Amino acid sequence: MAVAGVIGALLRQIPSAALHDPTGYAAALADLHQRYDGLSFLGLQVGPTVVDVFDALGFFRIFSAPWFTMLLSLLAVSIVVCTLDRTPRLWHSVRDIRVRQPLPFFDVGLHQRALLEVPSDETVLAAMRKRRFAVRQERDEAGVVYLYGDRNRYFRLATLLTHLGLILFLAGAAVTGAFGFETVLFVGEGQTAPVEPVGTPGNLLVKNLGFSAPQRPDGSFEDFRTDIAVYRDGQQIARQVIRVNEPLTVDGFVFHQNTFGPAAELTITASDGTLAWQGPVILDGQFQGQPQGFLTIPGAPVGLITVLGEDEAGAPQLTLLGVSAGQEAGQLQPEFATQLAAGGASDPATTGGYTITFVKADAFSGMVVKRDPGQPLIWIAFLCLISGLVLTFYFPRRRVWARLEAGQLRVAMLADRYVPAGREFEQLIADLRAEAPATGSG
Repeated sequence: MAVAGVIGALLRQIPSAALHDPTGYAAALADLHQRYDGLSFLGLQVGPTVVDVFDALGFFRIFSAPWFTMLLSLLAVSIVVCTLDRTPRLWHSVRDIRVRQPLPFFDVGLHQRALLEVPSDETVLAAMRKRRFAVRQERDEAGVVYLYGDRNRYFRLATLLTHLGLILFLAGAAVTGAFGFETVLFVGEGQTAPVEPVGTPGNLLVKNLGFSAPQRPDGSFEDFRTDIAVYRDGQQIARQVIRVNEPLTVDGFVFHQNTFGPAAELTITASDGTLAWQGPVILDGQFQGQPQGFLTIPGAPVGLITVLGEDEAGAPQLTLLGVSAGQEAGQLQPEFATQLAAGGASDPATTGGYTITFVKADAFSGMVVKRDPGQPLIWIAFLCLISGLVLTFYFPRRRVWARLEAGQLRVAMLADRYVPAGREFEQLIADLRAEAPATGSG
């Protein structure tokens, strides 16, 4: 999984919105070919083959590839089995307490052991409680007093929270992968676009009520924001100005401001005066470094390729190329070509009988729309993981045993590896010596 993650970080990944859209996937793959086809090895052009092989292996969509999902499933099963295996032993170590320890356990030659003269068990109890130990006490038939102190006893079980967090992270990812939704919408000002495919019951429509991208004095963009409204069944159910870090959330969908680009607002009138089109044409492509878009004229077998440029004075100028389907599949047949300045209209005699008016240069808003049903699991997983780590590392367990016989106190301490046991043991011994002088230590 680590190797796969590195590959996914180094190689450009196909956007998730394109994974369920054949046209979008083909466009993304074409972009990858353009990026990597120039690769060569020992003078051989290997780029196209590498792209095709990597695509077949799923290297451009690693985090949704079936083999990566299998690895995630294997990891989840491993964590569950590990947790089930450890839980009985953890519970046993927490619940089973042995107050009495044999005399060799207190051998001063071992770490964190000491031998002192203490007059009574009350001194030991006071010192342990001062260090926030929960203390148990037992006395045998010979009058020997055994004391046991435990601190953060149940916090050892916090590791189970960490394991639960990992499992929930994987479960959240699985739920999102199986039931989540993501798409990218390019919506011109005044336009409406469906969120899900047309025909989806209860589908949402989003309308771009206004887009703005104010600039700083140096020409850089200060912000970009879109006033959007969301509709269902013809009724507006939400409206908000969205920014990059201020999305709109409605009915489980989140609308993120993601990008923007140029658009050309056109009005197209047929020869009989019928309005065929009125609105922006999104220019989300490139032609010789200039924004390019395409529009099929409604009710006509003619499409418009539009390229936005500038005239010599720097004013917007739109190049229009009318095309129709050729005799061969995928072939386009030129019908007409013209150029229009902002506010200009074409002569219908030269543009296929249509009057095309270039109203103005405008902009479209690009939004990422997501539905992430696994998000609540991710938040719970985050809380479990952080809580488990904090409790494990900041509240480790300490245990102290004491054996008092005829005024001689033997003390031993064990602690988790995150504890400065030597320092804490010295502090405990210092508290005991403050009450009674030591006769020896180790």
